[in-house]
Amino acid sequence: MRFLSMMGNSFGCSASGERLVSAARDGDLQEAKALLECNPRLARYSTFGVRNSPLHYSAAQGHHEIVSLLLESGVDINLRNYRGQTALMQACHYGHWEVVQTLMLFRANIHRTDYLNGCTALHFAALSGHSRCIRLLVADYVPSIPDCWNIIKKRLSQDNSVTNFDTTSLCSIINKPADGGITALHMAALNDHVESTQLLLDLGACVSEVTVEDGTTIDLIGAGSTALHYAAYGGNAQCCQALIVRGASLTAENANGWTPLIVARSWHRLWLEGILSRQPEVRPCILPSPYLSLPLMSIMKIARECGWRTPNSLPTCMDPCVVCLERKCTVAAEGCGHEFCTRCALYLCSTNSTSTITPGPPGSIACPLCRHGIGSFIKLPGTNPIKELARAGLSLSLCTTCSNVGSESTSMSTPLCKPDFHCTRISSLGSGTFRSLGCQRFPSMKLNSSLCMGALATGLSLVPCTDNRRVRNQFRWCSRSSLRRSASHGESRSSWFCSSQSVDTGSS
Repeated sequence: MRFLSMMGNSFGCSASGERLVSAARDGDLQEAKALLECNPRLARYSTFGVRNSPLHYSAAQGHHEIVSLLLESGVDINLRNYRGQTALMQACHYGHWEVVQTLMLFRANIHRTDYLNGCTALHFAALSGHSRCIRLLVADYVPSIPDCWNIIKKRLSQDNSVTNFDTTSLCSIINKPADGGITALHMAALNDHVESTQLLLDLGACVSEVTVEDGTTIDLIGAGSTALHYAAYGGNAQCCQALIVRGASLTAENANGWTPLIVARSWHRLWLEGILSRQPEVRPCILPSPYLSLPLMSIMKIARECGWRTPNSLPTCMDPCVVCLERKCTVAAEGCGHEFCTRCALYLCSTNSTSTITPGPPGSIACPLCRHGIGSFIKLPGTNPIKELARAGLSLSLCTTCSNVGSESTSMSTPLCKPDFHCTRISSLGSGTFRSLGCQRFPSMKLNSSLCMGALATGLSLVPCTDNRRVRNQFRWCSRSSLRRSASHGESRSSWFCSSQSVDTGSS
């Protein structure tokens, strides 16, 4: 009987959890729906060791429909894996803007930092140069008003007369430092991401922020470096020009006494000498970032209030949206008055990356019908608000089985394991998938309470790189323990560490 109980625990709840993990990773929406309909608590399952949940896998792979399904099933949107990374961080790192949009509509926390380097989701997006993800992250802090960007510029110019809206919260998010004082602007400039650098500057990134020596970050450039120092090391002329136009100092010295020009010469970026040696006589005219998307806040508020997806059971709309020709019009563009459904308006704002100048304020998007600049969306009369989804805020890293077959759950209404069920086909735990498991009644089997053990998984991580070769376009960090280990092996303390992806093996 003890053997049967152990086997039931290992291959009952855990098997279903692994099947959901496989469905989330592979994008099998129908499989995920079937599993969650049978047991909604599986949404809170997480793999053993790495503690990646189905939400982490679907976000990292870009399956936004499965992300929505899991969130509606009650999973904690800010669930962390063992590195402290949330699904939002992984979606930003891989550039899945649709997943980021979904998570932001469900009010994901953008202030969370990972355990390894103190990075927020904004750092992950800037590291990989995903401008759309950056703009979606700060959608709730950039109002859809015509003079928004002029207000931000005046705020950066220390103009205290600006009272239209508070830019302090926006600037604190954009300039939030990770370990070592690294900001998102440092990361974008180092890795030659011109569009992300320009977008961060338009959003209020400070060019005078410097890195610090905190004992956890090893930096070959040195503490006290500005974003221009990092851009000089990266070697991209456009990033350097964008920073200089925004007021970056050419004579600023870091803790090593290096100016951006010395950094460029030290790393043989000789093509930057003309740019970094003197201030330009005539400042080049740099257009605003094409990713500003001014009406994004207005449509996000409407989507949260009235919904953005139409159930399949609704009848065909008689006057559909002119973009998708499927859904009912729920919003109108302020100015031209053309009507769209909420989902299409969200898509227009989130994907806007055109360099075409529209007749409107900076950040306005072109109306697909008349090309008029849209700066805001308004809700149409008759668009009814919906009740916010009641999602459980409980985060479970390991799921637990029911103590007695057929007993009622005291904490949640849905039992975790269905009574008198058992999987007849058993695969090895290392197989990585349980799709072939078929469930049928087995009345003699009872499941005891224990912890479900999942298989190890592959996850996103920021790990130290022990290769002393000069790696360009990357930025690597290490912890104190990593520094001690490298020192014990005779490695130089000035080794360059950068952000990289690795395959987790379950060991720290």
